[in-house]
Amino acid sequence: MPFDASPEVKAPLRQEWFSAKELAAMTLAGLPASERGVQLHADAKGWMSSDREGFCWRRRAGRGGGVEYHYSVLSAGAQAQITRAMVVQEQPAPRLSAGEAWAWFDRQTEAKKSKARTKLEALDQIDALVLGGVDRTEAVRHIARERQVSVSSIYVWTNACAHAARADRLPCLVPRNAGSVVSAEMSPEAWTSIKSDWLRQSKPSFQACWRRLEAQAAAEGWTLPNERTVRRRLEALPVGVKTLMREGADALRARIPDQERDRAVFHALEAVNADGHTWDVRVQWPGIEKPVRPVMCAFQDLYSGKILAWRLDTTLSWHAVRVAFGDLIEMYGIPSLCWLDNGREFANKRMTGGQANRYRFKIQADDPEGLMTALGVKVHWTQPHSGQSKPIERAFRDFAGDIAKHPAFEGAYTGNSPVNKPSNYGSRAVPLEEFRRVVEEGVREHNARIGRRSVICSGRSFDQAFEESYAASGIRRGTAEQRRLWLLSADAVKVRAPDGAIHLYGNRYWSEFLHASIGKKVNVRFDPDALHEPVHVYALDGRYLGSAPVESAVGFADVEAAATQARRRKAFIKATRAAVEAERLLTPAQLVDAQPRLPEAPALEPSRLVRPVFGNTVMKPVLVDREEEETEATLLMMRGFEAQSRARRENPGLHLVDDQDDA
Repeated sequence: MPFDASPEVKAPLRQEWFSAKELAAMTLAGLPASERGVQLHADAKGWMSSDREGFCWRRRAGRGGGVEYHYSVLSAGAQAQITRAMVVQEQPAPRLSAGEAWAWFDRQTEAKKSKARTKLEALDQIDALVLGGVDRTEAVRHIARERQVSVSSIYVWTNACAHAARADRLPCLVPRNAGSVVSAEMSPEAWTSIKSDWLRQSKPSFQACWRRLEAQAAAEGWTLPNERTVRRRLEALPVGVKTLMREGADALRARIPDQERDRAVFHALEAVNADGHTWDVRVQWPGIEKPVRPVMCAFQDLYSGKILAWRLDTTLSWHAVRVAFGDLIEMYGIPSLCWLDNGREFANKRMTGGQANRYRFKIQADDPEGLMTALGVKVHWTQPHSGQSKPIERAFRDFAGDIAKHPAFEGAYTGNSPVNKPSNYGSRAVPLEEFRRVVEEGVREHNARIGRRSVICSGRSFDQAFEESYAASGIRRGTAEQRRLWLLSADAVKVRAPDGAIHLYGNRYWSEFLHASIGKKVNVRFDPDALHEPVHVYALDGRYLGSAPVESAVGFADVEAAATQARRRKAFIKATRAAVEAERLLTPAQLVDAQPRLPEAPALEPSRLVRPVFGNTVMKPVLVDREEEETEATLLMMRGFEAQSRARRENPGLHLVDDQDDA
């Protein structure tokens, strides 16, 4: 489709209206060379007739007044002279295909499109007059006078779409004036400096950047355009560049439309997501002097949006995540998929060890399986504060607006930011049990509220949507052994002597099987929020030993409790005696009879060897010391006592009489 001008058609002029003085000064063919002569010529030709005002002549605006004449009233020679002097030389536009021309037309402003439609209407009227038998020149003059435009402009429009089909004439008539394209000179170093200064995340104002640039340009000798030009150039930078450099990556990501995720592909409990939420309420936590803001770890069903399980703690830790996930298993079953935040409380080896796509901590070949891995739950990791991949954050926003501002928490509500603190901030702290009760009621109301507008609920509640799908879905239930996996573990707890009790967090647990482990260390699994429930005891090598109930302390004068304890002790002793009888033990006499009798030792005969004696064999008198005689007598008496004791042990019925008694 051509857009270039044809040489035989007049181009637009810089000036089309002239005073008599201006026409006289141009010495045009067939026109007097004086101002008065031009005026007389105009009167003679009838240019000043009233019906030609606005077409052949018009009143001059501005100081002095007067009259101006349109150059189209002149002779052909005079018009040619004016055209050569006043024509606007336009750069020919490139040739475009019909599709390219319409695409270009679509990118133009509505104001330009409206002007193009007006031009096309004028050309259509001219074509209709020509078809009716009117001369084209007269038709052009008539439409120009009717629409108050110049004849030369109509010729330019005609030329612009001369080679275009009727259906493709509109894009050819769109004005192509681009305004001023002259660029003010600016040193490249100055442009780099102000871009670097302005494109910072501290978001400096343009005025501050401009003042710094002026000072630097004066010192460096840089060339600067005016302030408005530089501002326009900065504002013309790509939107993405300005957003990333001045507002950050999060703001840039926000300019990309959120992905709409269809959760109807799941069924109830097939996929869950979890996160932590810090409550804006001051709570008096047992064992902690100052009030704390509790943290909730919650699991939400992705299909229905129902909050399935939650736990409270002072901080978000893997302990809270573990017991909350255990509640989910106990109440509903084992999910197949789970979306988690990549924080340490979730991406730890106890919870997700062994997951192929866990990118926190170094993955070792001998890493133990985490709880979710052992239960066959596939974990997907999400970005923090990502509401698209973690819908539970939307539920937390409801909790912050509804539950945290409950009347029961008046005076304990902290506000959601330091600048939004209520006037009664810090006036009280809610006891933990009261806080837990209100939160539990609020979560139940959140799940049961009618009128949810999601595609899954369609006006129903989260509870109703979940229950309908849950009843028709195949749910994996955990075994008793699997359900014990989620309990917290207290490693290396010593079983105390003499009764075999386990002491844990101020409570005492006991069962008969613990007697076998007295003095040894065991592993204990327990629920930190249910310390009065039985604990599960494991040997250090992982063998399950049994369940030990809690032994509660009773009042000193509690007669009934004392009687109960006496009955338990009596029953325990009776059972133990029965167990002893079942062992069919031998009496001590039976044990003695069962011992083999040793044969008597044979008598020894003296040796027949003769020992020679040397020296003087004559007997000599020997002087005996009195003390030596007494010592020898004492030794003989002790040997006698030992012989008697040995005889009694060998034959208990034997009666020995002392020689001194007989004497």
